[in-house]
Amino acid sequence: MGIFATISLLVLLVVPLTNVDSRPVLPLSNVESFLKLPSDGRADRDDGAVGTRWAVLIAGSSGFGNYRHQADICHAYQIMKKGGLKDENIIVFMYDDIAHNEENPRPGVIINHPQGGDVYNGVPKDYVGEDVTVGNFLAVLLGDKSALTGGSGKVVDSGPNDHIFIFYSDHGGPGVLGMPTYPYLYADDLVATLKKKHAMGTYKSMVFYLEACESGSIFEGLLPENINVYGTTASNAVESSWGTYCPGEYPSPPPEYWTCLGDLYSVAWMEDSDIHNLRTESVKQQYELVKTRTSGHNTYNLGSHVMQYGNLRLSSDHLFLYMGSNPANENCTFIDDNLLPSFSKAVNQRDADLVYYWNKFQRSPEGSSKKLDAQKQLLDMMNHRLHVDNSVELIAKLLFGSEKGREVLKTVRPAGKPLVDDWGCLKSLVRSFEASCGSLSQYGMKHMRSLANFCNAGIKKETMAEVSAQACLRVPANPWSSLHKGFSA
Repeated sequence: MGIFATISLLVLLVVPLTNVDSRPVLPLSNVESFLKLPSDGRADRDDGAVGTRWAVLIAGSSGFGNYRHQADICHAYQIMKKGGLKDENIIVFMYDDIAHNEENPRPGVIINHPQGGDVYNGVPKDYVGEDVTVGNFLAVLLGDKSALTGGSGKVVDSGPNDHIFIFYSDHGGPGVLGMPTYPYLYADDLVATLKKKHAMGTYKSMVFYLEACESGSIFEGLLPENINVYGTTASNAVESSWGTYCPGEYPSPPPEYWTCLGDLYSVAWMEDSDIHNLRTESVKQQYELVKTRTSGHNTYNLGSHVMQYGNLRLSSDHLFLYMGSNPANENCTFIDDNLLPSFSKAVNQRDADLVYYWNKFQRSPEGSSKKLDAQKQLLDMMNHRLHVDNSVELIAKLLFGSEKGREVLKTVRPAGKPLVDDWGCLKSLVRSFEASCGSLSQYGMKHMRSLANFCNAGIKKETMAEVSAQACLRVPANPWSSLHKGFSA
């Protein structure tokens, strides 16, 4: 190699190590360890900036009707794995009752796209079944093995130079995220954990992708800008997120499926990650593409407002810092136009279970026990919905009167302000409601804003307990309205 070629190679290798994104410049004494021949692989600024990449992937639901959440998480795992993350640094939470469910038309296989391949193969079983809990999730984030109850024992044992990616896919409501076990995850507890993780000094930056209804409310007015966490959500604080690849849509799932295969926001970011070189695509660029696709190219007819919170400066980072990058995409060139199609139809997350149970009922053989069971499940779910809606509305009337009660139920706080001033009050009102009226469940989470408004209006748990007992003289005798599974808070 000639002297000019050698100098050119050194320039190409060293220049990316300069402070192009306000990160500390590597000392020249450290440059030698990053000089690589082409045969050794590519060297760029991201390689020098990365300590260890960690990924925490969590599906917060169970049941075949919620197939899409576990499908999302499994797909995300495959992206991280192809990106070069090691299994020891990828932690998966999923109930794991989908792949081998008797309703699964492809036993042992999970798909996240109508023509997609198996995304279940190889996924670690770190925390499954009853081990998918709020306590374990928060302990994993903090790296606190002593606080775990069950599971593989893997935690985010990160250091000050490490980068953490979190993806959470599930049902949600104002200020709350679902879990297949009780209690649910509340925004104040999640953000408090992120603050504690930052105070421990055990990461350099964190990116959090959140799929849930009203997911913006988890970070709105709560996530600080100074703890090096960037969060993006499927929806703003007041709207639902959407399921996709559902029966009746185009493209539709294979005819043997009667449930949605994915979620709109989740599928958008993952299908983008599947085809692009994440060494050159930034978090911001992906956010813009996902925002456009999830909104139906800014029509919002069947879509939601993708949001971002926290330290927005981190959005200039390349996705490679958090997800790695599939070597097969090395030569892909990113363009600002969204090459992936928008979705022709989508299903409101809260109605996805209606789609599932209706298709299950419609497609079961006439006169069979399966059809009778599906009919009962559909009616039970609809009765539960009516019970929860009517109970909350009646409680509001008993507390505030008919006219004022409707006003309180619909009140939305200004943007930038958290859902509630006293999170302890909200949790106590949830417990008071559920003690007399049964579980809110994944559908009833939509009423968290109403209960938060009760707190903001000064209602105490004793008053809530008394009025709930008056409103709910009888709880429907079905699993949706269970009085025995514990409290959501």
